[in-house]
Amino acid sequence: MDSLPAVAEIFGVFLLAGFVKGVIGLGLPTVAIGLLGLLMAPAQAAALLVVPSLVTNVWQAVAGPGLRRLSRRLWPMLAGICLGTWAGAGIIAGANSAIASGALGMALVLYAALGLSKVRFSVPAGGEAWLAPPVGIATGIVTGATGIFTLPAVAYVEAIGLEKDDLVQALGMSFTVSTIALGLALMDSGVLRLSHMGLSAVSLAAALAGMGLGQLVRARVKPERFRVFFFAGLMLLGAHLALRAVI
Repeated sequence: MDSLPAVAEIFGVFLLAGFVKGVIGLGLPTVAIGLLGLLMAPAQAAALLVVPSLVTNVWQAVAGPGLRRLSRRLWPMLAGICLGTWAGAGIIAGANSAIASGALGMALVLYAALGLSKVRFSVPAGGEAWLAPPVGIATGIVTGATGIFTLPAVAYVEAIGLEKDDLVQALGMSFTVSTIALGLALMDSGVLRLSHMGLSAVSLAAALAGMGLGQLVRARVKPERFRVFFFAGLMLLGAHLALRAVI
């Protein structure tokens, strides 16, 4: 994985993933782990994702005035993410990478289908108290099994009625906690090692460069149209990964 062609492939994946995030504001971890899943086992892909995801999401989590207020509101979900990630990490770090690849593919298809359908959920008043912990645990299990942080936490956070700035910050907090929990689980299983830090630095540099390019392009394209192509491509990628695991 340290050969020059492999490093070039990893750089290209994170450059593209960062570009997508720069244009539409999301998708870096999802695109990166989906494409890396074509090149390596999902556990290795998740290990490379830890540093770029942590750096970009910590910035998103702290860049706003609502950190303490949102922490008090979201802590049951965030605690559930930690528990669920540790419970599900055995799948992605296990010996049978086909199961993890299949789970990754199905998660990508589901995420893309939700994005294309534009389904919007709402949480009733008083519903957060009982809904947040199971949503967090479910998100953690998906994170631990596939390396994807989005399901179902993104839908839940969008459904609790946050204002735009609070929504962006809350998603950053959720992704940061997911990244830390996944990184610790991968370290505990021996998948994430200090020897990966060099490739992680390459991944981070590529992701930041891609985000810069994407932000330049955002002013020249309609983000909503780009989102349609993004989710359609994500669905095809997920279907390929799932079918490849089955075959």
